[in-house]
Amino acid sequence: MIRMGVIGYGYWGPNIVRNFYNQEGIRVVAVCDGNPAALKRVNKIYPDIRLCADCREITTDAGIDAVAIVTPVSTHFELAKQALSHGKHVFVEKPLTATAAEAEELISLALKNRLVIMVDHTFVFTGAVRKIRQLIDENVLGTLYYYDSTRVNLGLFQHDINVIWDLAPHDFSIMDYLIPEKTEAIAATGASHLNGLEDVAYITAYFAGNLIAHLNVNWLSPVKVRTTLLGGEKRMLVWNDLEADEKLKVYDKGVEIKNAENVYDLLVNYRSGDMWSPRVEQMEALSLECRYFVDCVEKNQTPFNDGQAGHRIVKMLEATNVSLKNKGEIVYL
Repeated sequence: MIRMGVIGYGYWGPNIVRNFYNQEGIRVVAVCDGNPAALKRVNKIYPDIRLCADCREITTDAGIDAVAIVTPVSTHFELAKQALSHGKHVFVEKPLTATAAEAEELISLALKNRLVIMVDHTFVFTGAVRKIRQLIDENVLGTLYYYDSTRVNLGLFQHDINVIWDLAPHDFSIMDYLIPEKTEAIAATGASHLNGLEDVAYITAYFAGNLIAHLNVNWLSPVKVRTTLLGGEKRMLVWNDLEADEKLKVYDKGVEIKNAENVYDLLVNYRSGDMWSPRVEQMEALSLECRYFVDCVEKNQTPFNDGQAGHRIVKMLEATNVSLKNKGEIVYL
């Protein structure tokens, strides 16, 4: 039986505790939070869980095997380092760390101590993303042309990170999971309007060949939008994550060039076929992810959303910030 401690019971912490609490093979034995009101909420739902306000009571406890870190990004490195140094497997909320250098140090420490480190990239466990991965693997879409995402809503404003570090890790991790080629360069523009941190941003990611990705992340939208388009040589796909039933729609639409010898004689054939909505599993993504973490710890396996994956995402975030500060300058990874 894996004994787990959870650090942080704010916005996302209750979901982490609930999902690990309900898994077989693992037992949540302690929750830490500096807010007494948060600990009262834990005690009301889980009276059998030990409560504490000092993180070291969890990171250094010899009776705890794994630690889930659900705290602000700026605290991830020190907490994860403490836990790994005391022989504990680590599950970290996205993004892994505030810098790529910190991520590299955690990866080395986990490797040295033969411990599992997993980053909470929840979206790659959703039925929609798993189905998209299947369609790409089966070449249903053909060669990918573009990835276009709109991830906007009104708030939640963060006090320590901008909208890029809050929302873009979702799409960066999805792209990292879906697209075989890795990001080669990034350009970004954005602006801050309220608290000195960018609350609106537009990101372009360049891949090998002609594949391009564009992300719109925004805390100032009057409506919540979670829509992603993937264009392929054979077919095109729309993913609306807010749609209850038909989250994915595949369109048998495309463009074929019949004669490209002379631009004035260019012959373009537009193909417009059927649209269908593939069946998507409705299991809770976080539950699947927590189960996967338990399995990786029990079997001593390296998860695909491991420290290396987390490091790639942090590098992309850092490059985005550099480009942002330089008004959209292309930054090569």
